[in-house]
Amino acid sequence: MRSAYHGLRGLLTALLICTGCYLPVGTQIASSGHGKSEWVHYNSQGKLVYKTLKRGDRIIDFSYAGYMGGGVAIPSPPAKITLGPTADDNTAAIQNAIDKVSKMPVVDGFRGAVLLKPGTYNCEGTLRIAASGVVLRGSGPGQDGTVINMTGTPHLCIAVRGNPSVKAVGKPTIISDAYVPSGAMAFKVADPSRFAAGDTILITRPVTQVWVAFMGMDKLVRNGKKQTWINGTIKTERIIRKIHGHTFTIDVPITDSYDATYTAPSGVTITKVTTSDIVSQVGIENFRIFSPAQSGTINKRHDRAFSMRGVADGWARNIAIFNTVNSVSVTGKKITVDNVTIKHAVPTTGAAKPADINGSGHQLLFNRCHITGSNMFFFSTGAKVSGPIVVLNCLFQDSGWIQPHQRWTTGVLIDHCKVPDGGIDFMNRGEYGSGHGWAVGWSVAWNCEAETLLNQRPPGSANWMIGCTGEKRRKTMPFNKSPLVPEGIYDVYEAPVTPSSLYLAQLKERLGEQALKNTGY
Repeated sequence: MRSAYHGLRGLLTALLICTGCYLPVGTQIASSGHGKSEWVHYNSQGKLVYKTLKRGDRIIDFSYAGYMGGGVAIPSPPAKITLGPTADDNTAAIQNAIDKVSKMPVVDGFRGAVLLKPGTYNCEGTLRIAASGVVLRGSGPGQDGTVINMTGTPHLCIAVRGNPSVKAVGKPTIISDAYVPSGAMAFKVADPSRFAAGDTILITRPVTQVWVAFMGMDKLVRNGKKQTWINGTIKTERIIRKIHGHTFTIDVPITDSYDATYTAPSGVTITKVTTSDIVSQVGIENFRIFSPAQSGTINKRHDRAFSMRGVADGWARNIAIFNTVNSVSVTGKKITVDNVTIKHAVPTTGAAKPADINGSGHQLLFNRCHITGSNMFFFSTGAKVSGPIVVLNCLFQDSGWIQPHQRWTTGVLIDHCKVPDGGIDFMNRGEYGSGHGWAVGWSVAWNCEAETLLNQRPPGSANWMIGCTGEKRRKTMPFNKSPLVPEGIYDVYEAPVTPSSLYLAQLKERLGEQALKNTGY
């Protein structure tokens, strides 16, 4: 019965894709659904109500993810230089145009765009954007649009990168609350005297041995060698919006919990900082990236599509990608990746799998992305990542996984996504890799469909799968025969809930109907 059910579901998904109606722009999905989640639902006044755990932890408000902090339309600055393709290597010509625009004055936040006319641009090297206010724009991602054809030795096609520097200002203070729950937007500090509303602060949580032991990560051993899950600190940047007495109210919710029992003796520190050399108001859009079909293991060098690092308030949209491996990496903040498709002619080989989209930054939105390929992690994260990170309305086909991947990512929302032939995993990866351990906490899968669901609950934390459809799996920590890892929270299993999209409902409640339209809904 289950195989027949999944076969029917796959057919319906395929029909939606073939007819071009897989939740297109204008689709209203913020208020449809059937069931009612006990963790987030509408009250009689049409407001979202959240259930909390005993210590006040709750599903966070994810609506701060995306360009400019969510709900802001991506702009289209005017083209300042227009290029056409040549038969030879086009890398230098395109790079020279980017560099010229990068030296132009900033007007209304932008220097301008480099526009590539329709045609095929053979490129042997990486195209680099390293200045704020610059956009690389093609004339469409179709076959008759702009095609960047990756030639030569394997390389990264496009790098959008700043060189961020964070400088502490004055002495830090510490959080004085005994416990700050996940989802909180306010906390008390010991000494607020050196801070003011508008300050950027760095919240630094120490990784203590007592916490590592509490998480069960102190005895990871692989091939006779001790593995280190996490050490050092976990850092999260926020802005103070208001100070009332000793209480700071911040701009974006905390995605982890801070328990003084496990952060002593130093505690969680709050430091005023200034940042510099971040690239902002940058985008890449409207073209196709083509690489020859690539197989082999992930240890082999491959073509990759694009990387955004050291970026704040940026975007990548309307990009069709073919055959790159470890295709997309985004480690900046307040970035939207919209309508990016990735297709693979052949899979990579071996047990170690590539991550086609790596989202390891803050306030990231991956919207309406579509991947076709196998033996991969469709979406993954790195170590010590603090969200919110949202994967919205995406379709990932063939065998692979949505799987936050290693060393404690918090605040991920997988929202209204489909993985008809693969899985969604919130899990303890144990000794996988080099001791990846607990990969994710305080994260949610909402109204998703997958072949399999693996939802595990970390000590002192929670993961939720709400309104999701798929075969529930129970597993031990990798390489162990027992015990089974405790299950995360399932709510309204195998039936959709209202609202259909948690992110869009939260966005509408925080910023209004126009924010949905700005996001394309």
